[in-house]
Amino acid sequence: MTAPPMTTSDLERLFAGQIGAEYEMLKLICPAAAEMSQKVGEFVAGWEPAHPVQPPLQVFEMGCGTGMTTLALLHAREDIMVIAVDNEPTMLDQARKNLARWLEGGRLKLIEMDALSGLRDLSDHSIDLVASGYATHNFLEGYRRQVLAETFRALKTGGCFVNGDRYALDDTIEHTRLTQEEVRHYFKTFAAINRYDLLEQWIVHLFSDESPDHIMRLGPSLTRMKETGFKPVDVRFREGVNTLLVATKPAA
Repeated sequence: MTAPPMTTSDLERLFAGQIGAEYEMLKLICPAAAEMSQKVGEFVAGWEPAHPVQPPLQVFEMGCGTGMTTLALLHAREDIMVIAVDNEPTMLDQARKNLARWLEGGRLKLIEMDALSGLRDLSDHSIDLVASGYATHNFLEGYRRQVLAETFRALKTGGCFVNGDRYALDDTIEHTRLTQEEVRHYFKTFAAINRYDLLEQWIVHLFSDESPDHIMRLGPSLTRMKETGFKPVDVRFREGVNTLLVATKPAA
């Protein structure tokens, strides 16, 4: 039986409140997240579309947060126009400050909207690239499936979905070991700055990431992308859970 379409009311507010207001702390507890944003930008900088493109490249970014990946995209190349969405006002307020230069220059639009709604607003075959950094692992699995289908629909032939994100290991024992190391790092980092309040917030968030309804394992994710129609689907970087995936929409 096919699951019913998810709506905005089904979404979780994982970055509301303090964790979103002080999201820059992510760079302390998970510097790899910033590295993945840079890798998304590096891929886009060197990307050569297989289809004719009238500049600027049209890029849709989902879950832009405070603008870390957005900034990497805008720095990647001059011939780019980014539409970035996020459904958390606290995060978008920070993004507007961080990205004021590009907003004023007309190379960026920031929209308060969840990823699925933003994608559904796009016409068929209208976007050159869909990009994301450390966002899709936060989605519930059913929602993530719909996001992937809408991404495929909205991309032009030859367009790409590039995602730098947390993809859990298929080896569950090794993945648990890595998660335990991550928790230890959280404790050391927040204890050093006496921020046990944020420690609690991030531990709760990590439990959400690891829950059965959220966890995004690499093997099933690759399979799902291929089943959706993407070809090829390439792992461009993999270190622990941190992974850069590039999925291309082929010619019909």
